Amino acid sequence: MKKVMLGKRRALTLLLASMLFILFLLGIVLINDFDKAEIVGTYGRDFENAVVTRVIKDNLAEDGQRYGSQEIEIEITKGDHEGETMEATSPSGTLFGADCKEGMRVIVILSESGDTAMATVYSQDRTLAIYGYALLFFLMLGLIGGVKGVKAAISLIFALVCIFAVMLPLMYRGVSPLLSAVLVSMFTTVFTIFVVSGVSRKSVAAILGTVFGVIIAAVSAVMFGIVAGIDGYNVSDIESLLYIAQYSKVNVGELLFAGIIISALGAVMDVAVDIASAMNEVKRHKPDITRQALFHAGMNVGRDTMGTMSNTLILAFVGGSLSTLVLNYAYNLPYMQIINSYNTGIEIMQGIAGSMGIIAAVPFVALIGSIFFTQKPGKENE
Repeated sequence: MKKVMLGKRRALTLLLASMLFILFLLGIVLINDFDKAEIVGTYGRDFENAVVTRVIKDNLAEDGQRYGSQEIEIEITKGDHEGETMEATSPSGTLFGADCKEGMRVIVILSESGDTAMATVYSQDRTLAIYGYALLFFLMLGLIGGVKGVKAAISLIFALVCIFAVMLPLMYRGVSPLLSAVLVSMFTTVFTIFVVSGVSRKSVAAILGTVFGVIIAAVSAVMFGIVAGIDGYNVSDIESLLYIAQYSKVNVGELLFAGIIISALGAVMDVAVDIASAMNEVKRHKPDITRQALFHAGMNVGRDTMGTMSNTLILAFVGGSLSTLVLNYAYNLPYMQIINSYNTGIEIMQGIAGSMGIIAAVPFVALIGSIFFTQKPGKENE
C-alpha cells in the first residue's frame, strides 16, 4: 500500500513539475514577444566568421610592438559570403583587431555598400575557446559532484535563462528592475534548492532564509544610497544607459540596486543551505535535541560560514575593481577624494550590502530551522 501511495505521489509531483515547466516556457515566449527599438544601425554591416589565408603587410616593428594596421587576406567561412576571399585590415588596438597569423580564425566586420564590401577584423574567433571552457566547467562539476553536480549545472542554466530571458526583457518593457530582480531571485532560489536538495523542510528553511537575506541586502543598499547620496544615475556608464532609456522603458535609477540583489543571491543561498543542511543532520543524529539547542547549533554553523562567505563576496567586488584601485594608487590620489568618489561608494555599497544579507540570513535560517525540525520529534526531516 505504501509503495502504491509513494508511486502516486511521485507521479503527481512529476505531472505538477511538467505543468510548471510548460507554463514557464510559455511565460518566456510571452515576455519576449515584442520588438526592440533599433538603437544602433546595423544595415549593411555584419559580423562573419573568417580564416586568415595570408598576411599581405605586417605591422610588427623592430621594438616588438605593433603600430598601425595589418593588411591581410581572409576567406569567409560562414554567412552569405561563405567561400569568398577578400582583403581586410586588422587594427592594432587593445580592444579591437587581432595579431593575425596565417590560419588564424577571426571575426570580421563586413561593411557593404552596393556591390562593394569592406572587411575589418573585429577580434580573434573565441567561440570555441569559450564553449570549451564552459564545457570543461560542466564536466568537472559532473565528474566530481556526481548527481549533485549535474543538478547544480541544471540549476545554473536555469538561473541564466531567468536572467537573460525573463529579467532583462521585463526591465526593457518597463517593469521595475528591483521587482524583476526579486522575482527572478525567488524563482531561481526555489528551483535551485528543490532540484539540488529535494522537497523537504530543510529546503523550505533554506529558501525562506535566502529570500530574507536578499531582501535585507537590497533594503540596506537602498538605505545607504539615500544617506550617501548615491543612486543608479551615478554609475560610470550612465550616459549610455540614459540613451537606451530614450528608446525603451528601462528604469535606469533602479538598475544598480537590482544588480546588488543578483550578485548577493548566490552567496546568501550557499549560507542558507549550509545552515539548514547542518541542522537537519544534527536533528537526524540526535532526535531528542531541544529547539533551543538546535538553534544554537545552527548559529554556530552560520557564524563559521558567515565569516568566509562575507570575505568571499567583498573580495570578489575588490577583484572586479582592481584596475580602478591600481589607477588610484598610481596617481596617488588624496584619501578624501578616493573615499568620497561615486565609484568607491558604489563598490562599498555592493560589497557590504551582500555581506549584510549573509549576516541576516544566519539567525533567520537558524530560527526557522529550529522550528521546522522540532515540530515532530523523532521523525526524519528529509
